Amino acid sequence: MGTPDFAVASLESILDANYNVVGVITAPDKPAGRGRKLQESPVKKFAISKGLKVLQPTNLKDGAFIDELKALDPNVQVVVAFRMLPKVVWDLPQFGTFNLHASLLPQYRGAAPINWAIINNEKKTGVSTFFLDEKIDTGAMILQKEINIAAEESVGELHDKLMELGAGVVVETLELIEKGNLTPTPQPFDQLLKDAPKLNKENTKINWDDSLDQIYNLIRGLNPYPAAWSILFNDGKEEKVKIYHCKKEIASHSLENGSILVEDKKLKVATEGGYLIIEELQLPGKRKMDVKSLLNGYDFSKGAKFL
Repeated sequence: MGTPDFAVASLESILDANYNVVGVITAPDKPAGRGRKLQESPVKKFAISKGLKVLQPTNLKDGAFIDELKALDPNVQVVVAFRMLPKVVWDLPQFGTFNLHASLLPQYRGAAPINWAIINNEKKTGVSTFFLDEKIDTGAMILQKEINIAAEESVGELHDKLMELGAGVVVETLELIEKGNLTPTPQPFDQLLKDAPKLNKENTKINWDDSLDQIYNLIRGLNPYPAAWSILFNDGKEEKVKIYHCKKEIASHSLENGSILVEDKKLKVATEGGYLIIEELQLPGKRKMDVKSLLNGYDFSKGAKFL
């Protein structure tokens, strides 16, 4: 059960390990793009290319879907980047249902663990498999593997590393279940926990009064998706801008936070403790572009700043 690219790697590894996949459950097709044409999920496209049976329920408690699931007679279910399942679904197989989560549980339970690990400047993260229960990401753990986070790593880069690491851990988990060699471990509840809430308009907006490091980590933790954003005030107008690649420059200055400085073909923004050097951004209605290209045809007025 899964939908995005992150889940495709696990499905491919399961097939490569010669497990019998009796069915694939993924999200219904959704309209996307300017033409609002129906788009199939990455998991659906891959499953169809391998000749696998695909189910796309809109309601996971629907009787017809449950009957179809029972008819497939799975003895274990694997969940990767999918929505919360009702008990009637996760309790169905003989050997239960396990989930792959992209964090070192119990830390970073929730919808966006990869993003928040970078936003919070963690030095390591990882993947965990655990059996599903009634709550979100709280079930007994099976396997866990960790990986280091590089100081300049973006969420896109870390996502791809965890996707491959996770695919291997999914197969290892299946092997343990197959051999009956399993000792699930209850998650500890005595730690100070950091969560990974869903990303939204509020928690992806840059606060220019934060420290240079905090802003830098927010941007790389949201690059390339969904991207950190800010309001640009320039030439009397305000517009929403998405910011992608950037670098840090530690320096003393007397400028107001958010003030823009263009020098040596660099776009610098004053922050607490130095400057954020923006290397790639996106203006409204425009494609993403590098700053050197932007500065060839775009002028920042005196007093331009990010709000």
